[in-house]
Amino acid sequence: MEHKAVSHPHRVKRALKKFTDYWLNDASFVVLLIALVFTVFILPILIDYGHVNMLFVNFVFLFLFFTGIWSSDNKLLISLTTILFFTQLVLRILRLSNLPVEYYFLERLIGLLNMLVFIFLNIRLLFRNYEINLYRIIGAINVYLLVAILGAFALEVIQISLGSSISGISKDIPVKELSGIDQDFSTYIYFSLVSLTTVGFGDYTPVNIMSKMLAVMLSTTGVLYPAVVIAKLVGSSTRENA
Repeated sequence: MEHKAVSHPHRVKRALKKFTDYWLNDASFVVLLIALVFTVFILPILIDYGHVNMLFVNFVFLFLFFTGIWSSDNKLLISLTTILFFTQLVLRILRLSNLPVEYYFLERLIGLLNMLVFIFLNIRLLFRNYEINLYRIIGAINVYLLVAILGAFALEVIQISLGSSISGISKDIPVKELSGIDQDFSTYIYFSLVSLTTVGFGDYTPVNIMSKMLAVMLSTTGVLYPAVVIAKLVGSSTRENA
C-alpha cells in the first residue's frame, strides 16, 4: 500500500512529462493543424448556420490556448501562458454564468494578448534548430492560420471599443450586423483571411482607421510571411547540410 502511494505521484509526473514532451515535439504540429483547420474553416460555417452552441465555441478557443502552456520549456513563458489562460477561463465563466457581471472587453483583450504569445511560441518551436522536415512545413502553416485568428480577434476588440470595425458594402448579398459577440467570429475570420491572402472580394470594407490599418497589416504579413519563412527554412536546410 505504501509503495503504491509513493509511486502514484511519480506516475503523474511521468504522464505530465510525456504530455509536455509531445507538445515540444514536431509531431504536435499535426494535432494543432487539425484544430486550426477546424477553427478557421469549419467552425465559422457551424456558427453562421446555428449548428453549434457558443459554449463549444469558447471551449475550442480555450483548448488552443491551453496547448500554448505546454509549447515551451521556458519557465517565464510557461508562467505567462498559464496566467493568460486562467484569466481567460475565469472571465469566460463569468460571462457564460448567470452572474450579473462580465468583462467582455477585458476578456477579448486578454485573448488577443494570449494569441500573440501563442504565435511567438509556435515561431520559437518552428525555428528552434536547423532541422527541416514535413512537420516544420506544417508548423509554418499553423503560424499563418494563427495570424488569421489574431486578425479576427483584433477586429472584435476594435468593434467592442469603437462600435464599428468592418461593414458590408454589397447590395446583392445580405450583410450581417456586427456587435462584437461570439457569433460574429465567422465574419471576422472571413475578412481576416481575405485580407491575409490579399484576395479582397470587396463585400466587406474597414470603416475606421484602426480596422483599415489592421487590414493593411494583415495584407502585408500575408505577402511577406511566405517569403521570409521560405528563406529561413532554405537557409536552415543549407546550414544543416553544410
